[in-house]
Amino acid sequence: MPTRRTFLARTAAAALAIPLGASACTAGTGGAGGVGTRALVFGKTDGGTTFVRNYNMFGPATQRSPNNEMIYEPLVRIDYSDGAKVKPWLARSMEFDESGTTLTVRLRDDVTFSDGRPMTADDVVFSLGIPLKDPAFNTGGTTYDRVAKKDADTVTVHWERPAFSELGQLASPQLPVVPRHIWDGKDLKSWTNPDPVGTGPFTLERFAPQQVTLGARGDYWGGTFALKQLKIIPTSGDSVRAQLLRGDVDWALVAWNGAEQEYVGKDPRHHLYQKYATGGAYSLFFNTARAPFDDVHLRRALAMTIPREDIVTTLQRPGTEAGPTGLVDEIYADQILPEYRHKVQRVDAGAAREELALSGFEVKGGKLVKDGRSYAPKLSFNQDFGWDPYANIMIRSWRKNLGIEVKSAGAPGANLFEQQQIGDFDLTISTTGGAGVAGVYSALSGRAHRPLGEKSATNMGRWKDEATDAAIGELLGTQEPAKTRSAGHALQRIVAEQVPYSPIYNSYWFIAINADHWAGWPTPEDFDYVPFPGLGPDTTLTLLNLKRAAK
Repeated sequence: MPTRRTFLARTAAAALAIPLGASACTAGTGGAGGVGTRALVFGKTDGGTTFVRNYNMFGPATQRSPNNEMIYEPLVRIDYSDGAKVKPWLARSMEFDESGTTLTVRLRDDVTFSDGRPMTADDVVFSLGIPLKDPAFNTGGTTYDRVAKKDADTVTVHWERPAFSELGQLASPQLPVVPRHIWDGKDLKSWTNPDPVGTGPFTLERFAPQQVTLGARGDYWGGTFALKQLKIIPTSGDSVRAQLLRGDVDWALVAWNGAEQEYVGKDPRHHLYQKYATGGAYSLFFNTARAPFDDVHLRRALAMTIPREDIVTTLQRPGTEAGPTGLVDEIYADQILPEYRHKVQRVDAGAAREELALSGFEVKGGKLVKDGRSYAPKLSFNQDFGWDPYANIMIRSWRKNLGIEVKSAGAPGANLFEQQQIGDFDLTISTTGGAGVAGVYSALSGRAHRPLGEKSATNMGRWKDEATDAAIGELLGTQEPAKTRSAGHALQRIVAEQVPYSPIYNSYWFIAINADHWAGWPTPEDFDYVPFPGLGPDTTLTLLNLKRAAK
C-alpha cells in the first residue's frame, strides 16, 4: 500500500469526465464516444435530506455544504495510524521555541489555489487571523492569540501560555487556509462563499440540493487522481445499505448491525465494512453550569447507572464499552493508569443510590427535588445518527435504578450542535477525542469555557475546575515525558472521579465500501490514513491511491 512518503510521486492515467447530468445511480457510466469512467459516489448519511450551498467554514451558520474539506485544507493532519500524532500538510515543518509559546511554521512552496494563484504566508496569516477577529468565527476552538508573517513562506503562531500539545487545533476543518484575495473584505457573518476556491484536491463542478459534484484538479500539489469526479448524495443509514448492495453508492459512513452477514457475506472481496478507532468515546456530557448537574454526586449516580453493556449489545459492538477515562486502550494503553486499563463499567445501582443520597436530592414523581426546587432532566442526542434506542436504554435504566424520569430530546445534528455550543441542554451525547491525550481532554480547559448562551467550540459542558486547568497547563507546558504522563494521569482521575462527562462506548469510524468499481482502499489491519471523509487530508490520501478495479 502506498504510504504518506510515496503518495506525492504517484501518478495515474487520465480518464474522461462523466456528464454533469448523470444520476447518482448511474454516476459516471458512459461518456463521450462511448468510452467513459465512473465517478466515485459517496452517500452522506449525516447531512439531512438536502444540501445547502454554503462554503463559509468560519461563519456562524450551522448548515454548510457537504465535504468542504475536499476543497479547503488545513496546515496539518492528525495521523491516527501513528498514535494520533500531528504531522505537516500544507505546512512543510513546524517547530516550537523553548518556551512552547511561539510556533514557527514553514510552508510548502508548491501549493496553489484552484484559481492558479500560489498559496502564500499572507494567505495563512489572514486565515489563522479570522478566529481572532470575532469569537463567533472561532468554530474550531483555537487558543492562540496572534499570528504573524516572518517571511514569504514562514509564519509564526503565538500563545499566551505554553502550547506544546495544542497543534491539533491547526488540523481542524474549521480552520482551513483560504485565499485572502477572495475572502478579504467579505462579511463572514452573512457571506456564503457559493463559488469556493481552495488549495484542496477538488473543485465544485455542480451544486444541487440532491447532489454535489466535485471535480479532481489536474494541478493539485499532492499528485493526480485516477478518478475524475466525486459525487456526494444525501441519504440515510437505512437507505444507504440498499444503495451499497446495488453498487449505486461506493462509500458511506454507516454503523450497520449485521453488516458481516448482510453485506460482507454477499461479496467478501468487494463489500468492505471497516472500523477505525478515533481515540475517543461517545460520552454523556453534563451541563455543569446548570443545576442540578453542578453536583458531583448526582453526576456519579447517573454515570453509575448507564447500561453500557446493553448499549453495545444493541449496537452489535461487543467489547467496545468505554473505560472511565475516555481514553481508548487500542491507542493509549501504555498511557492509561493501571486501575483504569481495560476496566469495564457495569451498572452499580447500590452505589449509585448512595451517591444520590449524598447529593441531597430526593426523587418525587420522577423529578429531582432539593431546597424547594424541582428538576425534570432532558437527554439531548443526534437523531441523524439513530441514537433514539440507545437513549431509551439509558432513560429506562435511570427510571428503574434511581426513579428519575429523564425526557428524550432528540434533534437533527445541526440543531443539536448549536444547542451544545451555547449550553442549551441538561444532558447530551457527544464524542470526545483529538490529537493525543491533550486533544482528548482539551474540551475541559477553562480557556475554552464560555457562559451559558455564548458559543463554546469545545467546552460544551462548561467545566471549570482549578485542578483540571493546572493539569492541562502542565500537559501543554512541557515536552518532558515524565511530566506529561503525570499530568495525563491527573486528568484521567478527574474524569473518572469528578465525572464532567461519562464515557459510554469507544468511538469508531464505521465505514462501508463497495470496491466493485474502485480498488486500493486501506484496511484497519494495514493503513497509513483513515478513509473517513471528515478527515480532509486522510480523504485526499485515500482517493489519491485508488485505481479502477479490475473487471
